Amino acid sequence: SRELQRFTNEFLQDSTEKYDSRDVERLQSEDALVEGYLTWRLYVVDDALKMIDESLQWRKEFGVNDLTESVIPRWMFETGAVFLHGYDKEGNKLFWFKVKLHVKDPKTVLDKKKYVAFWLERYAKKEPGMPLTVVFDMSDSGISNIDMDFVRYIINCFKVYYPKFLSKMIIVDMPWIMNAAWKIVKTWLGPEAISKLRFASKSEVQTFIGPEYLPAHMGGTDPFKYSYPPLPDDDFQMPLCDNGPVASEDEMESKEADAESKDALESSFMCVCVFILFSSPAEELSFGSVETERKSLIILSNVAKNQVAFKVRTTAPEKYRVKPSSSCCEPGASVDIVVSLHGGSQASPQDRFLIMAAEMENAGSQELALFWKEVPKAKVMEHRLRCHVLEGAKPTGTAVKYHKKFFLSLIYSFVHSHQLMRLMACNSRLEQKLNTCLWIQKVLTVLVLVLLMLTLLCLYLLGTSAQPS
Repeated sequence: SRELQRFTNEFLQDSTEKYDSRDVERLQSEDALVEGYLTWRLYVVDDALKMIDESLQWRKEFGVNDLTESVIPRWMFETGAVFLHGYDKEGNKLFWFKVKLHVKDPKTVLDKKKYVAFWLERYAKKEPGMPLTVVFDMSDSGISNIDMDFVRYIINCFKVYYPKFLSKMIIVDMPWIMNAAWKIVKTWLGPEAISKLRFASKSEVQTFIGPEYLPAHMGGTDPFKYSYPPLPDDDFQMPLCDNGPVASEDEMESKEADAESKDALESSFMCVCVFILFSSPAEELSFGSVETERKSLIILSNVAKNQVAFKVRTTAPEKYRVKPSSSCCEPGASVDIVVSLHGGSQASPQDRFLIMAAEMENAGSQELALFWKEVPKAKVMEHRLRCHVLEGAKPTGTAVKYHKKFFLSLIYSFVHSHQLMRLMACNSRLEQKLNTCLWIQKVLTVLVLVLLMLTLLCLYLLGTSAQPS
């Protein structure tokens, strides 16, 4: 794009020490990243370029690409002052700040800033493009817990370093004595961020977050208690029944019913994951309220040279049945996985699925359980799927059967059409701006002509009045 070319010309010349080369490569290869900066700065190119420059310098200074658990002091994880857990009612991940656990200390402020960056970068890699909801839990906090420099840094993280990351910022149970401090904070936010700010009491917070993800002191029912290790941001668990429906349900379903169900799935709720590890589109599983919408199909295709082991986890194991939830896929083969809602359970935007896959170099000589215990984490590839809840969708009367290979071609068409739609939307915005400029130009031209005519008229009147009678 022209913006990226301009950034290259103005900022990347002789700047090998200024930025991390990995960030420069990402910027040059990911259009969505540049688009994020542009939209956050309302397509004011100069502002977007300054924002990219500042963001990349910060990433180099803080070593964001190399932040790991081993880099952050262990005691910081153990305090539980900052962590990811749960979802709001819109399905956005919650980023918790327990303000009462924060103590202002100049000696540890840099480590604390890196700690926040660690969580944000970790989430950005796991859920690219998905926003966060920040929750400042100010219960039992006081003036001694407020660190204005640290608060300003957190705001900059969402305002500059991670554009379009913020869904909303909820301030819960703020003591009245801190009103003056938050008036200062508001001046740092800017209009875009202020519109995302929400103040709520303990009773009002349930407007934004369901009780299942709220602690007891906020009137919630979430049994979660922070502890470390491990990191608490992964809520994925194996389904209750690894092999799908429980025995009583399995006995009731005939082979014919299974075939009909699979045909219906192939016509509606299908996503394809190609291991190791490619997914397209495979962003979400769709569920609805009617019977034909209570199942989704995942197709795993192995393009590796070896056998691939896989397993599926979910954040709501009591609600879903996955069949099969753990198995192997031969080279060049595909596996169909049926995900179905159990009993009267209803899908929720907060629900997530995690597909884990790893190559089995010694296929046949290892049992799956043993393999998963011994395989190094570095060799395990992960892919996350969101849950999309259909509202008022009408099921089609006749199921149209799609061949899987044909469906894959549709996926690539979808990707290209999605990019085309983005380009058309961008062109539409530019066309609107151009039309506005042309309209202003026409108005200015008319005004100039009117002024010119008035000037000529004045000169004529002055000339006639100066002639002797």
